[in-house]
Amino acid sequence: MSDAEGTQEMAGFGQFSIDQETAANPQQFYPMMREMGILPMEDMTIITRHEDVMWALRHPEVFSSNMDAIDIGNVRPLIPLQIDPPDHVKFRRLLDPLFAPREIEKLEGAVRALVTELIDTFIDQGTCEFNSAVAIPLPCTVFLRLMGLPLEDLDLFLRFKDGIIRPPAADLAEGRALARATGQEIYAYFEQVISERRERPQDDLITGFIGAEIDGERLTTEDILDISYLFLLAGLDTVTASLGCAVAYLAAHPDRQAALRSDPSLIPAAVEELLRWETPVPGILRVATEAVELAGATIPAGRSVTCLLASANTDGAEFADPETVDFERSGNRHLAFGAGVHRCLGSHLARVEMRVALEELHRRVPQYEVQPGETPIFTAGIRGVEYLPLVWETA
Repeated sequence: MSDAEGTQEMAGFGQFSIDQETAANPQQFYPMMREMGILPMEDMTIITRHEDVMWALRHPEVFSSNMDAIDIGNVRPLIPLQIDPPDHVKFRRLLDPLFAPREIEKLEGAVRALVTELIDTFIDQGTCEFNSAVAIPLPCTVFLRLMGLPLEDLDLFLRFKDGIIRPPAADLAEGRALARATGQEIYAYFEQVISERRERPQDDLITGFIGAEIDGERLTTEDILDISYLFLLAGLDTVTASLGCAVAYLAAHPDRQAALRSDPSLIPAAVEELLRWETPVPGILRVATEAVELAGATIPAGRSVTCLLASANTDGAEFADPETVDFERSGNRHLAFGAGVHRCLGSHLARVEMRVALEELHRRVPQYEVQPGETPIFTAGIRGVEYLPLVWETA
């Protein structure tokens, strides 16, 4: 779950100006952007270098992620994304333990069983469209089970998510209007679920939120709505995007596939390196709360700012030989999950899902490639692969 989830300018409307070649290979543009450092655009400033992006993300008092920075169809600040310190701390104190490594480890068996079940449906066919076969159902099913939401509503949830992140609109104004309308549907859906859980508690996160306390006070219904709204968007998109991009890369690099098959112990580090190189959420938005000088440039108060994570993740000042995808890279301080107090709440869950998926895929499926004559289709903004047809030889 990324703190950039649902950002419209980066996710929903970039599709109107970014072609497939750029969406598939954005890394080619980052060196030029880093040479310019801080990029003042017409209505936004872009921060491109690892050191500067890290500084911005670690200073939320200067670069806020409040509703002025990020408009994702909501009417109140989403928790904890759009809450800055000090209030942010109390919500993270509640939410962080739910996604701590020791809690996520308990889910690994269920995640592995689900991956196995998904692979069983297509392995003997010698082909699959990976996005619909694995990348969507895996994280979505895990998330919906955690939230106690019905799997049969998945298509509805995906429509909600796309209505915010990738609205099918002709322009920015229409897209924002659609996002607002979709946001109202999300609030209405979760308001009903919360009401039902108050009457009939279950063993799920929403019931847990109802019973939770912060500093002796229970969460309000609005608090739970604002947490659930964000969780829906984050839980249904970023792992799908990350896993699809990782497998698309591996499909194009059989030597990298072979490395994972011959030595599965490389997979945890491979997950980190593929997150660094692919960076599915390329940029996250902030707003300057005061005038600040960064890297020799002055960013005025009230200015919208994009912290370009993808550029920071290929910065040679931080990563040796950054254009090489190295599964044995050490000290990998990538920013795919952000940094600072708003660092991705669900990063441990995302890592487990990606690691287990790659372990089972390369244990069971022989060398795969993109189906000859086909081309993967990448999305802009939040960078994913909405069409990834794979083939392999069957026994």
